[in-house]
Amino acid sequence: MAVETFLPPPNEKFANALQFIEDMTKNTDKVQEKVLSEILAQNAETEYLRRFDLGGATDRDSFKSKVPIVTYEDLQPEIQRIANGDRSPILSSHPISEFLTSSGTSAGERKLMPTIAQEMERRQLLYTLLMPLMNIYVPDLDKGKGLYFLFIKAETKTPGGLVARPVLTSYYKSEQFKTRPYDPYNVYTSPDEAILCVDSFQSMYTQMLCGLLMREEVLRVGAVFASGLLRAIRFLELNWRQLAHDISTGTLNPKITESSIQKRMAEILKPNPELAEFIVKECEGENWERIIPRIWPNTKYLDVIVTGAMAQYIPLLDFYSGSLPQLCTMYASSECYFGPNLKPLTKPSEVSVGDILRVTEFHNSAPQFKFIRRKNVLLSIDADKTDESELQKAVESASSFLRPFDTTVVEYTSYADTKTIPGHYVIYWELLVKDPDNAPNHEVLAKCCLVMEEAMNSVYRQCRVADNSVGPLEIRVVKNGTFEDVMDYAISRGASINQYKAPRCVSFTPIVELLDSHRLELVDSSAST
Repeated sequence: MAVETFLPPPNEKFANALQFIEDMTKNTDKVQEKVLSEILAQNAETEYLRRFDLGGATDRDSFKSKVPIVTYEDLQPEIQRIANGDRSPILSSHPISEFLTSSGTSAGERKLMPTIAQEMERRQLLYTLLMPLMNIYVPDLDKGKGLYFLFIKAETKTPGGLVARPVLTSYYKSEQFKTRPYDPYNVYTSPDEAILCVDSFQSMYTQMLCGLLMREEVLRVGAVFASGLLRAIRFLELNWRQLAHDISTGTLNPKITESSIQKRMAEILKPNPELAEFIVKECEGENWERIIPRIWPNTKYLDVIVTGAMAQYIPLLDFYSGSLPQLCTMYASSECYFGPNLKPLTKPSEVSVGDILRVTEFHNSAPQFKFIRRKNVLLSIDADKTDESELQKAVESASSFLRPFDTTVVEYTSYADTKTIPGHYVIYWELLVKDPDNAPNHEVLAKCCLVMEEAMNSVYRQCRVADNSVGPLEIRVVKNGTFEDVMDYAISRGASINQYKAPRCVSFTPIVELLDSHRLELVDSSAST
């Protein structure tokens, strides 16, 4: 099935991009074989390939028969050597330019992925394919701007001196991004100075301010993840008064201290009392339904990832956007970029990249796939991924604080609560309190929340502390017998009484409501001193 070019490409650049997609997808087998041959030839003298005695062979059969399938853990010793400063050709004949850090493995901790400078060119190529495809479905995107909330994150250095940072931080700080030529289809309201500011408040404030100043020019609104766009809306809820003040007076919030932002905003920000009055009118009431099209009336779609763990945010996005289309434009991961989404208007439930995929159809001879589930992940709000073993470890760590009160955790489950912004983990505990006169008090339970958070992986802790993309963990103590009621409910719906075990995570609304109806006490980590 070919790309349906409902509208003729507006320029030769777009026509070439669409033809490139057709060529690549019609000849996938030959393209893949050629790419593999080039990789094997270029890296034949690396330590890794030499150990498999390929003898210079670059064909597919030799590769499949001699080079084993490996996991990240299998390669970790070699990766660590590179991180420690070994510059010999271990995994690549090209010099390793930096490490990309994943958002987290299924076990939670970040992976270090060595990359080379040439890889940035391949990523850039994929970006050039997005607008030619989008123009087929949503024309005239060159007539306005995109309001995208884009951020960089802190970077570190390995013992050997190489930078380690998330893939998007690497891209935004690259020369390819900072010196990109003007493209009317990719004009952002956010100045680079704001995107490249590591202080999340100053970055968000400036990007929101610019988005408001250019409200009528905005044709699409987005962020990397759905959770990021919802954080931006929540930020507007909390800061609209100061934003309106800045717009009315043409002065910049004194909390914005980054000199590059101050200089750039001096060129953009002028007094506009009429616009400030409009913002006050839209934001001062309690009604935030359809706030996106009310403030940015020309928005054609939302550009966010709303698949996998992000699917839980779709109802909130619909509420704030008046059910504007939610488009995922590309398939990508921290490890590599896969390709553009050839059907960007497809429902979110049919589009994704995750650990477990199902091939559903083909574009020419290139597979298109559907997300099934994320491997092993139990809880996820933003970039965090918490599996069952991590949750168990956290509960065990926290429950040790109950022992002086002769109290134990009888049963527990969890829930990713995304009704709040940011979302947060909820842990339901059923406790056995042997001495009601010596029961653990509110302060002890707050300490348990904090201990659970400290027991989580580094990605969760960064989301909680540095990024503020995950809210305080909450423990909800439920009355005795609650989990028996949960079991009874499950059995009434067909579960086997012989094989039933308490779920470690719940999302089915009736069960969440059942748990909450049995709640005795609620406490979160923000209450701990």
